[in-house]
Amino acid sequence: MIKKTSRAPAKHASLPSKEEIVAFIKENGSAKLGKREIARAFNIHAGDRIWLKQMLKELEYQGIVDRRHKKLNAKGRLTSTVIAEITGRDKDGELIAQPVEWTEEQGTPPKIIVTLPRKPRPGLRMPGIGDQVVLRVEPLREEGANVYGGRLVKTIGKNKAQTLGIIREHPDGTLRFVPVDKKARGGELTVKVEEGSESAKDGDLVSITLSKTGRFGAQQAKIKEKHGTIKSERAISLIALHSHDIPYVFPDQVLAEADEATQVTMAGREDWRKMPIITIDPPDAKDHDDAVYAEADPSPDNPGGYIVTVAIADVAAYVKPGTALDREALKRGNSVYFPDRVVPMLPERISNDLCSLRPNEARPALAVRMILGADGKKRSHSFHRVMISSAAKLSYVQAQAAIDGKPDDITGPLLDNVLKPLWAAYGAACKARDQRSPLNLDLPERKLILKPDGTIDRVFVPERLDAHKLIEEFMILANVCAAESLEKERYDVIYRVHDEPSIEKLRALSDVLGSIGLKMPRQGGIRPSMFNGILSALANSEHRLFINEVVLRSQAQAEYSVDNYGHFGLNLRRYAHFTSPIRRYADLTVHRALISALKLGKDGVPASQTREQLAEVAASISVSERRAMTAERETIDRLIAHFLSDKIGATFRGQVSGVTKSGLFVKLDDTGADGFIPAATVGADYYRYDEKQHALIGDRTGETYRLGDAVEVKLVEAAPIAGALRFELLSDGKFNGKIKGRRLKVKDNKKNKKAHKPPKSKRRKQ
Repeated sequence: MIKKTSRAPAKHASLPSKEEIVAFIKENGSAKLGKREIARAFNIHAGDRIWLKQMLKELEYQGIVDRRHKKLNAKGRLTSTVIAEITGRDKDGELIAQPVEWTEEQGTPPKIIVTLPRKPRPGLRMPGIGDQVVLRVEPLREEGANVYGGRLVKTIGKNKAQTLGIIREHPDGTLRFVPVDKKARGGELTVKVEEGSESAKDGDLVSITLSKTGRFGAQQAKIKEKHGTIKSERAISLIALHSHDIPYVFPDQVLAEADEATQVTMAGREDWRKMPIITIDPPDAKDHDDAVYAEADPSPDNPGGYIVTVAIADVAAYVKPGTALDREALKRGNSVYFPDRVVPMLPERISNDLCSLRPNEARPALAVRMILGADGKKRSHSFHRVMISSAAKLSYVQAQAAIDGKPDDITGPLLDNVLKPLWAAYGAACKARDQRSPLNLDLPERKLILKPDGTIDRVFVPERLDAHKLIEEFMILANVCAAESLEKERYDVIYRVHDEPSIEKLRALSDVLGSIGLKMPRQGGIRPSMFNGILSALANSEHRLFINEVVLRSQAQAEYSVDNYGHFGLNLRRYAHFTSPIRRYADLTVHRALISALKLGKDGVPASQTREQLAEVAASISVSERRAMTAERETIDRLIAHFLSDKIGATFRGQVSGVTKSGLFVKLDDTGADGFIPAATVGADYYRYDEKQHALIGDRTGETYRLGDAVEVKLVEAAPIAGALRFELLSDGKFNGKIKGRRLKVKDNKKNKKAHKPPKSKRRKQ
């Protein structure tokens, strides 16, 4: 609850001071506080709202307050849901935690006193010291200004990457432990072999505990558990599964429930089996959870308009709340996709059989029918619980080829009545999309093609087709409809939300743009169109890909929340995930809410579910999503490191993707692999890090290596298990303080402005 200020009503001549506003924000730190609430508390009239907006922006720039989800907090205060690490116990035996995402600049980390549930719900593991947990927190004012109470939502587990590694046998017969975490301290460790225990062999993936030979002795690794051999076909993804504690084996009870499931009947459903609806997916897809169909709207009130139907697999008909299937799906949160395997959220009996919209087979679905105008704007929509029978299963390339004049035996009969209307409706939808102007990043998505043994055969960038964009746009429209319908019915919903970029990230982006001669637009609010203008200005520039990467890094991370603060990237006010319930638990919760809200059956939301419980689900699946993304990225890094490990000494073209005090990060053009160049190996000078210019600058010569520079490098080391690469820099930097024709202000280099490039032989001696 927001506490009212005792201050007299404000007039233009007596607006609140900066100190009064900060004090008010601190006092109401746990409330949902924004510009409107502050204006109301100080009775600031409409004519002075612009002044208030500028004052709050100034406080944010000065680092006095934080803004998150368009709400304000005093600097250093926690948001309502945090990921924290259990660090110990207090004198009363209560668990104490600290937030994981906390930097030195934020000051002393707050203390969180963890409250454990008296009756844990099924599947909730009680944490111990060293575990990472998801907590719902609120200030404990009676305990101090920087103390919070935290209620347990989910136990994530310890940082297993620190104690997971590969056993290597040395020529002298000793066993060594090589950690999989590239940041692990201490490097290789000697393995302690105990009498009577089964010893691990060379190439085994193991978990360890650390021990010492004596009080001051060197650390040793004691094998705790073996997970299989690194020589197997799926070894690389196995590392990710174990290091991130991703469940990949279904319990017997879950499999039994899936096996016992039977095809649902027509009871309570509309019969849409004669509709020629189709699925369009990647060629190797095994589960098909969305199907589409479009036709011209015959209504005279909507000339040039279309009726677009999106049907989604009715997973809620098979996965009921509180069952073993449901608990396991929530635990996993989402499916995880590796190049060599998929770890599904649901067993194959559900995901690849009963819920997969196979061609010419009756399948239950939850469908949305959308009426679009000729301008592409949605006029109305309605949801239906139906039975469909897909007319065809097409790949993106196959559908696109038919539209481009190369139909095959399957697409030929569908071309005029199914495919062309779909593309026509998509053309209309694009008009509305372009007017909305969502964030339009252009980043190549590299695909790995594997050999039978699980190693990389090649890396390529698939063409981005209109078929991909069509499905993507119709899924976005369906997701918007789901959110709108649930809001209209006043039902709690898990939104897919995306905050606007923080001031700190915008400052960093402005610095990068300034280094290549561009300035951030200063007019208007922060909108996706602002970033689109920047990207458009560089569309034909050598910096195009680099700036796309930098703009991506400047964005906040999307998440799930019961509080709707919009989706910045898509430029949408309300958005919920509805279209992939086979692989995302968030979508399943939205399906259940729609079934209950629109009275489409009895298998919707449990009557006992509270908004607070739904918020805990949102926090849990947000963590699962981040875990999956990290595991997928690390697996690709390891596979590419394996791919390049026999190419030591080869040269590659790349781009400087990061600059730190300790060196340069480089992303290779061909594979997208990331590697590191230590600062000590760069050139024949001492290089200082210039944070504002994102550059390493030579003290004596002024030679400069900057973020985004195109470079040539030589591979000198590959560590496949850690997914790490080390390069040697072959390219020269820019001299005389010039970068791309612009003079840089080089610190501590006033006497050497006219320094010349030294002979290359001298430069490479170290």
